[in-house]
Amino acid sequence: MRLTISHDTKYQFAEPPRSALQQARLTPKSGPGQTVLEWRVSIDGGIHEVTFTDHHDNVVDLFTLKPGHAEFTVRSEGVVETAPTSGITGPHGGLPPLWYFNLSTPLTSPGPHIRRLVAEHGPGDEGEIARLHALSRGIAKAVRYTPNRTNTNTTAEDALASGHGVCQDHAHVFCAAARMMGFPARYISGYLMMEGQAAQAASHAWADVHVEAIGWVGFDISNAQSPDDRYVRVATGLDYREAAPLSGTRTGGGEESMMVTIQVQQ
Repeated sequence: MRLTISHDTKYQFAEPPRSALQQARLTPKSGPGQTVLEWRVSIDGGIHEVTFTDHHDNVVDLFTLKPGHAEFTVRSEGVVETAPTSGITGPHGGLPPLWYFNLSTPLTSPGPHIRRLVAEHGPGDEGEIARLHALSRGIAKAVRYTPNRTNTNTTAEDALASGHGVCQDHAHVFCAAARMMGFPARYISGYLMMEGQAAQAASHAWADVHVEAIGWVGFDISNAQSPDDRYVRVATGLDYREAAPLSGTRTGGGEESMMVTIQVQQ
């Protein structure tokens, strides 16, 4: 499947910031199930400083805001050829080492609710993949998909305790629980072509778990499935903060607003 993607993020400030620095993890790479045919990232109102690869092999573009500007727009766009892999991206290779993905973070540190969830999905006769799919279903049932109830600082434990969240929260809860079960797990940010809905207000997130006999296997908890050829992987991390499409810091500028426009279509 050939997917055409455009992603605009517009920031506006009450007044021009004295300084602003922005990191963009918006560039997919070719790999299992996807081939990037063309891609570019640009900024209107800012200056592209450097492109580098982080410790997860994510492509990172670093931008600064042009002096005197009170708004800027980051745009990424391109074409990716995808193929179904049943959610499997294969054995682990390169850095970070596999043990790194067993580490907890402030967003995925388990509390009593996650420990109880793990206890409910203990080892059985069904096998590891079936156990992980059961965990995914359990999370989707326990954390109803509810926009605007959580934010990028909401922890997995808090989302599970509240019973509400979005794809980011589902992925965080899944990673936290899978790691408690002994599986290396990682957070994935990317895109999903949705049926009859080219325009979207946010990028997507899901999780990968490393199963020894298979390698990395994807689980989209929010949509109750493993990623197929409608998905494009962009960035990987232990949690949202390591794979966020955009993150940054600024001095001054007053109140900030952000508008996101995404199109994913065949």
